Amino acid sequence: MLRGSDARAALRGALPGVGRLVLLGDIIELRDGPIRDALAAAQPVLEELGAALAPDAEVVLVPGNHDHELMAPWLARRALEGDHAPFGLETPLAWRSGEPLARIAQWLAPARVRAAYPGVWLSREVYATHGHYLDLHTTVPLIERLGAGVMARIVGGPAPSDAEGYEAILGPIYAWIHALAQRPSRPRSAHSPSTQAWRVLNSSGRHHRVRRSVIRAVLPLAVRALGRGGLGELRADVSTAQLRQAALAAMARVADHLAPGAREIVFGHTHRAGPLPGDARAEWISPTGVRLINCGCWVHDPAYLGRDPSSSPYRPGFAVRLDDGAPELVNLLD
Repeated sequence: MLRGSDARAALRGALPGVGRLVLLGDIIELRDGPIRDALAAAQPVLEELGAALAPDAEVVLVPGNHDHELMAPWLARRALEGDHAPFGLETPLAWRSGEPLARIAQWLAPARVRAAYPGVWLSREVYATHGHYLDLHTTVPLIERLGAGVMARIVGGPAPSDAEGYEAILGPIYAWIHALAQRPSRPRSAHSPSTQAWRVLNSSGRHHRVRRSVIRAVLPLAVRALGRGGLGELRADVSTAQLRQAALAAMARVADHLAPGAREIVFGHTHRAGPLPGDARAEWISPTGVRLINCGCWVHDPAYLGRDPSSSPYRPGFAVRLDDGAPELVNLLD
């Protein structure tokens, strides 16, 4: 959306008076092509954001799965230099000239810039993370979930209970995807097979009737086979309701591991903002009483918008404001 001037203007208009801007992951699209192209596309947007913020404002970068590679130099130094600062704590990074994070910090100047991974405490009770760790726990057989299940089998050991454990499983997947994207002739990626199947099953078009029937017949068999293969609990239900409920249940598990003591968790990743009017509020509260808030996305994806894009929970433009009270979900493009 930020390729368009109207969306950038709406975001700039919300920034005056903001003391801290948290860019909650997938800031740079590093999966669809070489990193130099992704940085070139992001530079004008980040420069506009930096110019719109007050000089004493702060920007916190929290990488996600699509820009996990931003953390690679720090992770490499951490391994080589024996720096075992725990992931779960806020981690300011000492960037070196030429590294992507150093360039991003220059573009966001004069604001102060720091990074935190896998999340950041916004107050004593509010924690924010991109949310990609939930891919390991969801029961919907999306491609990310299947890849995480396979890697968990390869790595072995107990289920992850901290950021180190999640990174051991998911980090190699992200590094492999990033390496593939650096091929200069690689075409822009299309929808994944799981997304294509979701589009077919949740459409009402007659031209998808036969494909829907085939997928509905084959999917339960495939899910049972994957379950027997040791990939964990999976369900053949890929409805919008299940997509939401499974993600929230998975995020609740991640929250207990990453941010014990938090009363509210802000995350993104699934592109489904909430809770919104009409949502069942109980779904957005974890079994331990943590309130979940999803800040949505800024990607316009017709596959998820449905018949009425203007009211879809997947419509772009959402953000979360945190003042003195509880986090508030808003849409800057409505």
